[in-house]
Amino acid sequence: MNEKDQEPGPQVSDRPVGPEDCQQALEACRKESEERLQALLRARADLDNQAKRAARELEKAHKYAVSELVVSLLPVKDSLELGMQAVDTAKDVEALRQGTALTLEKLESVLAKFGVEVVDPLGEPFDPEWHEVISMAPVAGLLPNSVAQVHQNGYLLNGRLIRPARVIVSTAPAGKDHPDDQDNPGT
Repeated sequence: MNEKDQEPGPQVSDRPVGPEDCQQALEACRKESEERLQALLRARADLDNQAKRAARELEKAHKYAVSELVVSLLPVKDSLELGMQAVDTAKDVEALRQGTALTLEKLESVLAKFGVEVVDPLGEPFDPEWHEVISMAPVAGLLPNSVAQVHQNGYLLNGRLIRPARVIVSTAPAGKDHPDDQDNPGT
């Protein structure tokens, strides 16, 4: 290796190193160490502050996440309150029915705005992931294991089931366990 290929290093002087030089070097190292410690402490404090700020923002987001929904539902509540007041003085039941229908439309509109869809499985095959059976009954003209009646609609929120439909499921009419029994009376 020749001298040109060597990396430059600290310059070494020919003069002897004394205690003053060591003291200066030690002080320079202490100063640099203190500066780095302070920078580290500031960085750590900044990270702690960011973490606390993020936690506060997340808490606010959870706390007020449904505020838009609540604001949208308040007119529905107002309409229901007006309907309740009208019940005491109303002479026309048809007007009450129309008011209730309008309130229901308002509610359905708010729910649709927030991604809520109705699951109404009437006549469809029973699916335990989407339906909750409350009863079973033989129903003429309906295939066994089909939804014969819906007691409560189910609901999806943005495509995810949040409440299954509560249903009555059809069974085979009495004496007909299998649809093939009618074709083979001798079995």
